[in-house]
This record gives sequence, C-alpha cells and structure tokens, in this order.
Amino acid sequence: MIKVFLVEDESIVREGLRNNMPWQQHGYQFVGEASDGEMALPMIRKLKPDVLFTDIKMPFMDGLALSRIVSKEFPDMKIIIISGYDDFEYARQAIQVGVEQYLLKPITKMTMTKVLSELKAKIESQRQQRNYQDQFQDEMREYERFSRRTFFEKLFEGHMSVQEVYEEAEKLGIEINAPCYNLIFVSLQERRKQENRYQESREFAGKQDELLRYLLRYPEHLVFQWNINTYGILLKGESAQMEELTSRCMENIQRICQNADFEFDWYAAAGTPVERLSFLTECYSNVNHIFSYRFMMPSVHILTEELLGGVRTEKESSIGVVDSAKVDPEILKEFLITGRSDEIEDFTESYLQSLKDALHSKLFRDYLTLSIRFTTIAYVERLGCSQQEFLEALGEDRLQEADISAEDIHGYLSGMLRKALEIRDLESDNQGKKILKKALDYIERNYAQESLSLNSVAGAVNVSANYFSALFSQEMQSTFIEYVTQRRMDKAKKLLRQSEKPSGEIALEVGYKDPHYFSFVFKKTQGCTPREYRSRFLS
Repeated sequence: MIKVFLVEDESIVREGLRNNMPWQQHGYQFVGEASDGEMALPMIRKLKPDVLFTDIKMPFMDGLALSRIVSKEFPDMKIIIISGYDDFEYARQAIQVGVEQYLLKPITKMTMTKVLSELKAKIESQRQQRNYQDQFQDEMREYERFSRRTFFEKLFEGHMSVQEVYEEAEKLGIEINAPCYNLIFVSLQERRKQENRYQESREFAGKQDELLRYLLRYPEHLVFQWNINTYGILLKGESAQMEELTSRCMENIQRICQNADFEFDWYAAAGTPVERLSFLTECYSNVNHIFSYRFMMPSVHILTEELLGGVRTEKESSIGVVDSAKVDPEILKEFLITGRSDEIEDFTESYLQSLKDALHSKLFRDYLTLSIRFTTIAYVERLGCSQQEFLEALGEDRLQEADISAEDIHGYLSGMLRKALEIRDLESDNQGKKILKKALDYIERNYAQESLSLNSVAGAVNVSANYFSALFSQEMQSTFIEYVTQRRMDKAKKLLRQSEKPSGEIALEVGYKDPHYFSFVFKKTQGCTPREYRSRFLS
C-alpha cells in the first residue's frame, strides 16, 4: 500500500477528501491529516508517507514552506499541491520546490482518481527500479571485493602516485584520507586433510563471517581480502588514536578466533603506523616481515613489532643453547605448504635470525643444511616431483652442504624454497585449471538457469565457495558474476540479432525470469535497451 498524508486548513475540504475517496481501492492507505504545516511536520516525520497532499495557503506554515522542508528531508516523497488560487507565481514556486502536480479547487472525484492512478504507476515503477538497482548491486558485490583487493595491492606495492590513489579510491567509494594509517593482516586456515584441501566446514565459514562482521562494523577499518586465507585491515584515524585503534582491533580478532569449538590456525600481525599514504609501502613491508614469524612461532597468534623485538635480543652464545623448536622441520614444512613466494625473503631472514649465533658452528650448519635439503625434497616428492628432477631444476652442482658458509646459507635456503614453491604453485595451477575447466563447462551448460550461483558452481566442482571465488577471479581476471552476466548478455544479443523472439522470451532463455530485470541489466551493461539494440540491426 502507498501511504497518504493530507494537510488542509478547511475542515470540510479535508474531511471530504478523507472520507469520499476509496483510497484502498486505488492501492493507497490514508495514514494521517493535519490542519496546517506546523502541526503536520512532526507527524510526517514519524509516519513517513509516500504521498503528501497539501493546501498552499494555511496559517502558521503554508504549503510551500512545508513542501520545501519535506522535499529536502524526504526526496522520494511525492507532493501534490491543492489550491484555490489560480496564480502563476504559486505554480512557479511549486515547480521549483519539486511538487508532482498543482491541483485547483474544487477537486472532483474523477480528477483525484486520475491523479492517484498516474501517481501509483510512477511510484511502483520507481520502486521496481530501486529494487532492480539493489539486486544488481548485491550481485556486483563480488566485483567490488575484487576491485578493492587490486587497489590495495597496487597501493602497498607503490604502483600508484598519491593523486592516482585518491582518484582510484573515489571511483571505488573508499574514503582513504586520514592523518595516520596502520596495517593488520589476519590469516585463518582450517586444518583439512589433503583430499579436502579445497573445501571448508560450515563452522569455519561461520567463524570467518563472525570476524568480517566485526571488522566491517567500524568506518576506520578498510577491509579487503588479500588472498584465500588472509584478510587485510587498513586502519585510519588520528595519530594519537592509532595505538588504541590497533590494540582494540587485535584484541577483538583474538577474542573472536579463540572462541571456537573446532581447530583451525589463525594469526594476526600489526605493522608500525605511518602518517602518509606514500609511506604505506614501508608499513606493508614491515607487517609482511612480522607476519612471516608465524612459521617460527606457531603457538603465538598475535604478532607485533614489540613482541619480535624481544625475540631478536635473545642471546645464544653457542650451539649448545639453541632451542630445538627453532630448527624443527615442521617450520619449513608449514612454510612450504602455506607460504607465498613474496614471503620467502622475509621468512628466510627471520628463520636464520633466530639461529644467528649458532650458524658460526660448522657442525650446526651441516645439520641445518641437511635438514633443509631433506625436508624440501620430501615435500616436492609428495607433489610428484622426484629428487633428481628437483635437484636438476635447481641447476646447481654446489649442493655439497658441508661446504656452505654462514654467509651463503641465506641464499641456499631461499633458493631451495623458491624452487619448491614454483613446483608447488605449478601443481596448484594445474589443479586449479582442471577445477576451472570443469566450472566453465558447468556454467556453459547452466547459465540459462536463474538459480546458477557461485555457491552452486563451487558445489558442482567440489570446492569451497571462498576458494572458487579467489581462483576464478585470479585466472579469469573477472569475477564470477561479471562472467556469467556477460555470457548471458552475449547470448541475448545473438538472439536479438538473429531471431524475432520478444525480449521476455529471450530473458527466460538466458536465465532471467523477470523480463523487466533483464532489460534493466541489459541497459546497465550494454548501454541501451534490448529494443534499441535490436533496432540497430533492423534499420
């Protein structure tokens, strides 16, 4: 029902309009009335009607003054002026205010019926357009996430000037300007068996959602997905508040992640605040280095510069006092499984830093280099690469571990890791390509089904929706919904060119039950209506 409010100082006219019009029959609900604008305004603010009928000449506050206030506070409200004054100046002012119509008294029932019918059609059309816009925006949210990630990636790696940062942020609707910034990375990964590595449990997905709901609650958090398992939070605020903002965020991440009745790995790292956008590359480098310590300190979930400062000052005078946990092969295994190629240098540096004094012992270096070799080879063999293939791929004959000096061990470790991650990522790419091919085949067979969704395709190829979304956008350089929408539009354009089928029938053939929404999406993506597109090929 469309809600109507009436303001009229003449009680006979007001009662006549209220009682003699079959409001409900025309799709309206009469929600209130007042004798002047002053009395009407608080009632309008409370009831929020869709349509306001108001006289133009009233005591205390006239109809034009009321209309100015209402049109400013409620721009979607339709205002109808009713007046006994056939005066051009009144009409001109009413037009300036933005009223729908200017009706002269006496108003006949036939006139009101016509006005109500036209108004109802206009309101319903506008509501439908808003619904279509909301639906389209919901569908394009995935694109927004992809665009945000790309933006922050370029920002942190220094690929944009400050002016370009502001321009791109404005396009994406990101309020980036602030006196001070800090960066937090938080990683969540469910412990899964190898055969289920692309799936996730309902409990884990729920924990991710809980964390995101918290992070998105505050305007000072600019949240983006960095990779499949990691989220970034760019904190912005006053310099004096940044320490408090960082602590609050880290504490709440800890509260949410610790409060779980199932096992998963999680880590959060905070950088050092900076006061310029151009310094964010340094902040990013800093937090990336801190984040790499999650492999050396798997039992420590909150990683900060202060914490690591204490770790780095620990003195180890000889091999005899080296903490055996620091040379546990599991540290290397975990990095080989979950580390990224751009983390190799930070990981290598932090890993060897923790063993710094012991590296002067040749006996310890021999043990460490053999451990690195055996651990890495065992990992690549599980990927299907033989030891001989791996060693040949390294392209080195210097794998005589006993000859490696303390200065050379950094290059030895990073080289082994880099080649192992290349093999891992190639295997993952091959597996991803197989999954993607199955997904694209499934989409091609089912894009005409309105029920097709990212979740349904992920289920069809037996991977998690989160993994599939990241895989699809990375490989296709397009989000899932962009791809499906474009596939539907391509088919629709072909049918418009090569057949005489009405657009409603074409809409059904390409996956839209609502032909009006199909037309809306077509115009939004192609820049013209289906009818206009077809006419270009008929003329």
